[in-house]
Amino acid sequence: MPGKVKLGQIVCSRAGRDRGRYYLVVGWQDARRLRVADGRRRPVERPKVKNIAHLEVTGRVAEEVAARLERKEPVSDLMVRAALAEVAGADPSWKEGD
Repeated sequence: MPGKVKLGQIVCSRAGRDRGRYYLVVGWQDARRLRVADGRRRPVERPKVKNIAHLEVTGRVAEEVAARLERKEPVSDLMVRAALAEVAGADPSWKEGD
């Protein structure tokens, strides 16, 4: 587990075609790569693997989603989208998936 990134943490892509998009951390691939989902283009069942160096880690954590992930309970795409929608209200540069 990377030290500064938690399950349920909201991150923003800094590199790649998805630059500027927000995701929620749903797991780790290895020490340098995270599994992230946005509930639309990248559902929880098919998370995107991103290098941690290509992500901006926000201080926000979706506590309910994080708790469910820690307990290994299922997390729906709707829950992920709802958590990311909270960021939309706080950050005018937020880009919602098409």
